[in-house]
Amino acid sequence: MKIYAHRGASYDFPEMTMAAYEGAVKQGADGFECDLRLTKDGIVVLWHDADLKRRANNAAVVHESTYAQLVAIYPQIVTLDQFIDFGITEKKSLLLETKHPVPSRTEIENQVVQKLHKEAKRIEKAGIDVTVMSFSWFAIERIKALDSKISTTYLLHDYTPWFSTRYSSAHSIGPGIELLRKKPALAQKIKAAGKKLNVWTVDEPSDIILCRHLGVDNLITNRPAFAREVLASN
Repeated sequence: MKIYAHRGASYDFPEMTMAAYEGAVKQGADGFECDLRLTKDGIVVLWHDADLKRRANNAAVVHESTYAQLVAIYPQIVTLDQFIDFGITEKKSLLLETKHPVPSRTEIENQVVQKLHKEAKRIEKAGIDVTVMSFSWFAIERIKALDSKISTTYLLHDYTPWFSTRYSSAHSIGPGIELLRKKPALAQKIKAAGKKLNVWTVDEPSDIILCRHLGVDNLITNRPAFAREVLASN
């Protein structure tokens, strides 16, 4: 079971900053997870929310702001280019989540695929895996249409119907830990459908052990070092 740092080592550092990802390296993560949004001037940045209220106490909306405007508000903001370069340099696998719904529709998937094609040789040389994830069924299908060789994960809400999961082209399925805790049989159902299992966001010892028991392939956590400690001692 591989350990991915959710937005970096975000239990100890501000989420999706370089400090968080550098911390994740030191904490022994196998890879990093991030969320992606598109700025007004077409720059892909790492940001979870639609606006900057929660992280920067500012009402600026990402898709209505230029990259320069966002940096002026929150200097620690990271671009996709910087993130991929760091992952390659550190030889850490990457989970890239595209956020939806957004006014630009699937333009962010177009940009992500272009970037992965541009960096394909460096990614291969580094020996890392790069997976595009989304809660949007259509975003996953867009990735398939652009390049079916790119690894994908279809993320599940608690209310996501099984038929959309079953007929997703995604190579792996990503239920949240609360859903998996309520319905542990879902893990076997996903495996029986020929999909890998990526689970988020797993921070509690009992949940970490449950994921190992259920055969989770990739565990996404805010606390990579702690997850390692739990697995080593149980």
